[in-house]
Amino acid sequence: MKAFQKVALAALIFTLLLMFVGAVVRATGAGMGCPDWPKCWGQYIPPTSVEQIDADSLPIERYQEKAARHGRDPSEVTRENVLAEFNPVHTWTEFVNRLCSLPIGVFTLLTLVMSFGYLKKKPLIPVLAVLATFLVGLNAWMGARIVYSGLQPGTITTHMALAILLLCVQVGIVWLANDERWRIQTSQLGRNLKWYGLVAFIFIIGEGMMGSQVREMTDALKKSHGDAPRIEWSAELEQTWMYLVHRSFSWAVLLTTLMFYWVARSCRIGGAGWHEKVVLGIVIAQMVLGLVLSQVGILPVVQVLHIGLSSILVAVFFHWLLAAFARAQTQRL
Repeated sequence: MKAFQKVALAALIFTLLLMFVGAVVRATGAGMGCPDWPKCWGQYIPPTSVEQIDADSLPIERYQEKAARHGRDPSEVTRENVLAEFNPVHTWTEFVNRLCSLPIGVFTLLTLVMSFGYLKKKPLIPVLAVLATFLVGLNAWMGARIVYSGLQPGTITTHMALAILLLCVQVGIVWLANDERWRIQTSQLGRNLKWYGLVAFIFIIGEGMMGSQVREMTDALKKSHGDAPRIEWSAELEQTWMYLVHRSFSWAVLLTTLMFYWVARSCRIGGAGWHEKVVLGIVIAQMVLGLVLSQVGILPVVQVLHIGLSSILVAVFFHWLLAAFARAQTQRL
């Protein structure tokens, strides 16, 4: 593997890691562990106790503006009240989340610089590298907006959508950088296999976006229900149309994925490969995790796995689609 590919792959791996860490932040309710950005409680290295916070360094005016946007009385946002909300576990969970984003920025910039070596031979690579750099910057900006909006509904889903787009761009860069790009070989009967895969992929993306909306609802339930049993959350979620559609649509995702796997197994030269097996395996695992969330309760560990596996699913499936829609060789049976 060439140096450029290694750097681009490192950016992709750290993005996947950040998806898992971000899921931990959301599942634990630590999204507001650092109420300011880029500093955390007015410091570059966050405090471990409230006594370490310099109250005069906190941007209270920004906190008050945020409160006003959410219908709260800004006069209630005082330094004393803000300090009372300090939680060291949440603070450091969110801080680690921010630290994990640093390698993404470094490797993305290195990818951008090194990509110009492909300007004549493969001009699409530097174009995608520029796009990846833009998306990383945009997501960083979105992270700040999320903090200062107080986890406003819609911002988190947008943040997730941009992260998924970034994953796809990074996968594309790694795939294109190969001297001999991997392509899928099918029999003549499998000429429509790529379309089965595309439909299944679109269904998965749609299900993921609805899932992000549901996760925003669980964030709100965590705020309003405090220490109440998480099984009660499922009962309230069932009163919303988004949750019901998300839960029912998961069966459509499973059926289309099973059809995709069956066609790939029948028509791809050599049978189903590891991509198809990973895709089907993760979809089945997501169904099981979804049942746990709906029947047992909104458990943080299950939430993390549910979100993290979805990012791996998208990366693997998009890599398959790139190979499928490339000019693959076909053979007659």
